Amino acid sequence: MNEITFSYHFNFPDNSKKRFLVKLDSDTLTYKGSNNSPPDWALLGVARCQCCKLDLGEYSYCPISKNISDLVFAFKETPSHKSCQVSCISAARTCSKETTVQEGLASIMGIIMATSGCPSMSILKPMACFHLPFATVEESMYRSASAYLLRQYFSHKSGESCDFFMDRIDEHYEEVQMVNEGILKRINMTSEMDADKNAIVTLNALAQILLMEVDEDLESLKRLFT
Repeated sequence: MNEITFSYHFNFPDNSKKRFLVKLDSDTLTYKGSNNSPPDWALLGVARCQCCKLDLGEYSYCPISKNISDLVFAFKETPSHKSCQVSCISAARTCSKETTVQEGLASIMGIIMATSGCPSMSILKPMACFHLPFATVEESMYRSASAYLLRQYFSHKSGESCDFFMDRIDEHYEEVQMVNEGILKRINMTSEMDADKNAIVTLNALAQILLMEVDEDLESLKRLFT
């Protein structure tokens, strides 16, 4: 197989449905977006993130904005608190949860943002292969910290500089927060309701919580190993 797929199904109490398919290249874990023309708010020069490393002469569009534009359009009139059943279907399993639109969107946006080719979000990309829908705060912290330290192991094996004490994780996740804030500004230009906006706010809150936990030596996870 040359694709990893996650099919998200939103089923609402009024029997309406929304479907969204996430496709990743199995070798590069790069998101395979649609061929639709991106909106103007996805142009790279619009509300550009403070930490953006992409060359305006080489890239016309922000890769994240381009790839989430269909999702934003589909949910732009949906309130965040609206109840629904969200299912994520992959080759390995099906996960379903009675939840809100906001939580379902945060789950989809998390994987798209990590795999769209934004250099600042590349720190999150390895987790895409083992995507965990509807992850709790503690699960997200465990996965993020574990993935970061595993990256350091492979860097060490390759003779590169490594950061086993997580001294440099702050700078990576500060950029993640800058990207979240930049994407939120873009969505504010087009979306009438708050579901997609609050999905980004949720993702940003997780990044902030992780940094606070790292500053406290991941004390909340220590009990798992004692």
